[in-house]
Amino acid sequence: MPTTPAPAPRIAVIGAGPGGLTCARVLQRHGIDVTVYDRDASADARNQGGTLDLHADSGQIALREAGLLADFHALARPEGQAQRMLTRHGEVLVDYRPTSDEDAAPEIDRGQLRTLVADSLAPGTIQWGHTLISATPGPAGTHRLTFDHGVTRDVDLVIGADGAWSRVRPLVSDATPVYTGVTFLEARYDEVDTAHPAVAELVGDGNVFATGDHKGLIGQRNSNQHVRAYIALRDDADWYRAAGIDPDDTEAVRAALLRAFAGWDERLLVLITDNDGPYVNRPLFVLPAPHTWPHTPGVTLLGDAAHLMAPLGGYGANFAMLDGCELALALARHDTPDEAVTVYERTMMARATAVGDGAEALARVFGPGDRDRSDVPDFAEAKERYRQGAAAYRSR
Repeated sequence: MPTTPAPAPRIAVIGAGPGGLTCARVLQRHGIDVTVYDRDASADARNQGGTLDLHADSGQIALREAGLLADFHALARPEGQAQRMLTRHGEVLVDYRPTSDEDAAPEIDRGQLRTLVADSLAPGTIQWGHTLISATPGPAGTHRLTFDHGVTRDVDLVIGADGAWSRVRPLVSDATPVYTGVTFLEARYDEVDTAHPAVAELVGDGNVFATGDHKGLIGQRNSNQHVRAYIALRDDADWYRAAGIDPDDTEAVRAALLRAFAGWDERLLVLITDNDGPYVNRPLFVLPAPHTWPHTPGVTLLGDAAHLMAPLGGYGANFAMLDGCELALALARHDTPDEAVTVYERTMMARATAVGDGAEALARVFGPGDRDRSDVPDFAEAKERYRQGAAAYRSR
């Protein structure tokens, strides 16, 4: 008698960020059903943050497997790869300008990337407005997902793509994020070329990065005449409470920052004084590396849920997208989700372990004194490394 084919596994991705959406897109390209759950009301329900450089050896590989690489290049800003690094006194250490055909790590706004991948999915794939409350193990590796409005779903594989404070991670690991000792205060500048010409000149087409004395000023060009800045402090995560400052009191925060950055070059201080709207306090957390866990049937993690890193180097989103891509390909190529997850986790954990959590680099960059030319990245070398990595990946 003919055998009855096994039913298709019920796959749920928790989190509609770059990694989770990429995973869903590659799964659907291979004819595998998936549902993505996200707490946001829609793709553009909140500000998605700044810009991302998608590396040829990771994020762009994922977009190629997703069939979206050409669409990405149509939106991306290759000129955004420009990098200037300065001392706190305004001395230029590096002024990297990409060539006109440079495509190793072009920039794209986070919101644009999310919309690009979300819109490529089959209608109804993303269930917006679903905040996961719990994931409870059931028989044979299944899990029951319970969402904030009482809806429950039973699934055969739950993929935790839900970021730093993942609700899925406790199913496999008791690791929790730890504070790095560095906080970024995000600031924004709208209509920058006309309303904030000094900021526009300082940041240029790409990024400017000035550090010294445990602090930093980072400006990044976004699309549509927007710039974001990240004002870095080595201090307690709730530094404003110790200073008796209401974080919503923009003028009080600005005054405190100007005191902290006293003696810095005046041309740099426009990133503190000229912002539109309030500052947003963003303490930086990491998962101590290596973060591994014993294989657990019916569940796995990707992106920040698996390997939360400091933002230096731009690995976070790139690794999340490559994670999602490789997990989806493994599910398409293996007979059971359990086999696929085992193969995926082995590769993903090794890659994340090799890079680490980035906390040591963060401590060096925002350490005492001033950096000099011997302690700054070689951006041309990094771009070549991305290209070589992409070639090696394609030849596997």
